Amino acid sequence: MTGRLRLAAEHFLLFYVLVAGYALADPPGGPIPVLVVLAVAAALYLRRQGGLDRRDLWRPEALRDAWRPALALWCGTAVAMTGLVAWLAPDRLFELPRERPLLWAAIVVFYPLLSVYPQELLFRAFLLHRYAPLFPGPRSAALAGAAAFGFAHVIFGNVLAVALTLAGGWLFARRYQRTRSLFVVSLEHAAYGLLIFTVGLGGSFYHGTA
Repeated sequence: MTGRLRLAAEHFLLFYVLVAGYALADPPGGPIPVLVVLAVAAALYLRRQGGLDRRDLWRPEALRDAWRPALALWCGTAVAMTGLVAWLAPDRLFELPRERPLLWAAIVVFYPLLSVYPQELLFRAFLLHRYAPLFPGPRSAALAGAAAFGFAHVIFGNVLAVALTLAGGWLFARRYQRTRSLFVVSLEHAAYGLLIFTVGLGGSFYHGTA
């Protein structure tokens, strides 16, 4: 087996076979503990690798150039998403902050730390660096990252979670490629995730946690 084929098999095993196995097993406790362990392993791997600028794992200064287009896109999405929920499921609009404000506040605090940044370590920094030899260019790498990110959300058992994270995976991968900043991408990811939980779609991403 060639090195490239071995790398492709590893990618498929890690991001598809193991995810499918987890979804079928549906272990108690939710995905966060597993996610954190995998993210720590990914961080240790990335810190030991040559060819990766460790500043990519944070690089907050990149926010200066990225925040305006990111905010404009988020605002448009927020208006559209709020309007769709108000139209199609008005009883769910702002359901979580209205009915379970303490849970919503806990998500606001802990979701970026325990879910978002670990996901970005795995699906952006690790995936795009480790498996770069498999892809001919940044767009194909971003597409592969989006596919893996979307597929990971099959654990929530609904099409909406997969569809939204497929689109989000593409957006976050391209943002990471442009900014080389996991800080920027994590902020953007957290903003969209918290929008989903706030506007009334959080039930599609709830598994004891998100």
